[in-house]
Amino acid sequence: MILIVNTTENKEITSRISEELKSKNITFEIMETADKKIGHCIGCNYCWLKTPGICSVKDDYEEILKKLVNSDQLWVISNTALGFIDHKGKNIIDRIIPLATMHLYFKKKQMRHVLRYKKHTDVGFVYIGEADREYLNKWSERVAVNFGSKSLGAFPKEDWKEAAACMY
Repeated sequence: MILIVNTTENKEITSRISEELKSKNITFEIMETADKKIGHCIGCNYCWLKTPGICSVKDDYEEILKKLVNSDQLWVISNTALGFIDHKGKNIIDRIIPLATMHLYFKKKQMRHVLRYKKHTDVGFVYIGEADREYLNKWSERVAVNFGSKSLGAFPKEDWKEAAACMY
């Protein structure tokens, strides 16, 4: 299943993506989160130590995390700020940490967290506004590496069809 989290007020883009995916009979879910309360990770480590796999921040993110555990792909649609995705989009990614454990291992001379679940969710971004696409692509790759998955890339809103082509 593909999970699409739209953190913006722009529902036109999710409508277009929805039509495209329906025409291909692809299983997906779109979560419109512009009006939801999704805070930032507070770095308390409860999701690792006290309540394994469960974030201590009680807000609307819990619903996303539950769906994310069973998703093949996560697509975050975000506005931009200072040439990067804005705080709402960044919060979606930062709060993925309960999917990992505090245990570490080395892979290709880089330290990685042992993942809590067998499913590895691929990650992609669609951004609205000005941003450095090359930098966002590299960041997407780093996010994916940290969660044992693959990067699906970062696409400006105007290239939404290209992003939708990566959704399977």
